[in-house]
Amino acid sequence: MLQNQDITIRQADLANAIRALSMDAVQNANSGHPGMPMGMAEIAVALWHRHLKHNPANPAWANRDRFVLSNGHGSMLIYSLLHLTGYEISIEDLRQFRRLHSKTPGHPERGYTPGVETTTGPLGQGIANAVGMAIAEKTLAVRFNRPEYDIVDHHTYAFVGDGCLMEGISHEACSLAGTLGLGKLIVLYDDNGISIDGHVEGWFSDDTPKRFEAYGWQVIPDIDGHDIDAVDRAIAEAKADISRPTIICCKTVIGKGAPTKAGSHESHGSPLGSEEIAHARLELNWQHAPFHVPTEISEAWNARAKGEQSQADWSQQFEAYRSVYPNEASEFERRMAGKLPHDFDEKARDFVAQTAEKAENIATRKASQNAVQTFAGVLPEIIGGSADLASSNLTLWNGIEPVTATAGGNYIYYGVREFGMAAIMNGLVAHGGVRAFGGTYVMFSEYARNAMRMAALMKLGTIYVLTHDSIALGQDGPTHQPIEQLATLRLMPNMDVWRPCDSVETAVAWQVALEQAATPTVLALSRQNLSFQPRDNEQLASIRKGGYILRREQGQLQAVIIATGSEVGLATEAYEILAEQGVHVRVVSMPSTFAFDRQDRNYQQQVLPEGVPRISVEAGVTDYWWKYVGLEGACLGIDTFGESAAPDVLFEHFKLTTASVVNAVRELTAHGAGEQ
Repeated sequence: MLQNQDITIRQADLANAIRALSMDAVQNANSGHPGMPMGMAEIAVALWHRHLKHNPANPAWANRDRFVLSNGHGSMLIYSLLHLTGYEISIEDLRQFRRLHSKTPGHPERGYTPGVETTTGPLGQGIANAVGMAIAEKTLAVRFNRPEYDIVDHHTYAFVGDGCLMEGISHEACSLAGTLGLGKLIVLYDDNGISIDGHVEGWFSDDTPKRFEAYGWQVIPDIDGHDIDAVDRAIAEAKADISRPTIICCKTVIGKGAPTKAGSHESHGSPLGSEEIAHARLELNWQHAPFHVPTEISEAWNARAKGEQSQADWSQQFEAYRSVYPNEASEFERRMAGKLPHDFDEKARDFVAQTAEKAENIATRKASQNAVQTFAGVLPEIIGGSADLASSNLTLWNGIEPVTATAGGNYIYYGVREFGMAAIMNGLVAHGGVRAFGGTYVMFSEYARNAMRMAALMKLGTIYVLTHDSIALGQDGPTHQPIEQLATLRLMPNMDVWRPCDSVETAVAWQVALEQAATPTVLALSRQNLSFQPRDNEQLASIRKGGYILRREQGQLQAVIIATGSEVGLATEAYEILAEQGVHVRVVSMPSTFAFDRQDRNYQQQVLPEGVPRISVEAGVTDYWWKYVGLEGACLGIDTFGESAAPDVLFEHFKLTTASVVNAVRELTAHGAGEQ
């Protein structure tokens, strides 16, 4: 009995160490969310102390379990766990919680904190990221595992709260997870019935178990979230079902241990206060100073020895695997390291050159499909997909293998789930070993916007194939015609937006996108055919700089026309007419302002010389382009919503024609600007 009692006390102390560190750090920062870490402490003990396979000494170990804290506002839970289990997170780091440049920011951020797999905080996205990680594990296992060698064999765990499950993205992602039979995905639901506004009965009355049963999940309901053994058994049951994802519904008390604020929204998002914390220490029998964890409890938590042994066992198996399957072993290591094949650059350049030789007048969405066909053969780690628009986005290629409940593959039919698709893609890339792209219309990037922003924030190389990039989609009308979308996507830090004008620029855009492992890329592509633009070798090499001289002036330069996408054709036609009229202009194609803005000042001035009037031409809002043309310039675009009509009628209606470009240039040059 004494031995059992000692075990019980030790397990309680493991949980209380989390509670104490969490309430101390939040109080010290005078900011944060103590309630969730205190309420989920026993759940964390059950998972992290008894089940989670990880190595604190090597957070990048390929076969580690992935852990996602979807309810990321409770970030002190994961910071406490990382510190206690032996990651490079010190007590001083916990003291620096929510302070500038600390390892412990207000919400978990990938890249700041060793052991944090993905940035969470916007509720619901973490569970969607976890779905992506589970898909990555599944596809990699199919590709690399061999009889007797399960080198890819790990679980993805996610903690979620009521808020995560209220968000619509949780429906999108969890529905797809059930359809795909992601048996290595295990979600632990913190069912505490509290959100910021109070008890959730008035706004969240779903029958969550039935909801997930309808998705095709294994549901383990009515678990006491403060009973470590009960949670432990539930996790074991979840792991035993390899054909379905599992949700474990844990009833908890938010802020457990806080005498007056437990079970109340008052413990959700504010420090408990010194007096409440002092009484909580008595309640929990935790008579230790702030930020102090006794040695015996720290040693009980420390997972370094166990983690190093787990990785050593796997490494031994991997070396045996290498001896039998050397090519597969090398390929696995390359992919997990995020490196391109040694011949990627050569094959990419050959493809661009071949595209230039073909000189096809095709839609850039078709040019994109040609690029995917080539690059999927060069990079087997590519996983494509579309949000129910594959035949419109042209994201399919010869050789796709759909991911299903019974098969891994390289293509995901996401269904009408733009937001879910984008967040799942983040999980795919964050897992490692895959490169993900997904397609929808430019207009519907609005649904996916926050997940795209998270990709930029996390520096993930996701690729968005966004087609139907202008009013040229025609009769579908203003609900489907993007106007402000490209401008606002360009304003997103670390988001590279390419709007290519022909097949060659599209090929280069794909090459650059695949090279950028730390930058997400938007490919904004046309529905309609676009004219091929001839180039010399210097121009071909300059495309990747984002902006370059496509047509050079034939005399003293009088104006510069900057254009993107389909409007480059208007600019080159205007160039010919103006030349015949004795007006000497330059046409600059600027498919990527992101890339152009990163060139040195000397190159930028060579392309856009100072003192020469400039005019921009793009079928979208004009506000973005003033930074390039200046107050003395002009912007041709669309500053209203679109209309429903045939494309040629719309371009005439919105005065986006060759004649409009010619007239705008003549008006600028008539004032005598730009004389050199």
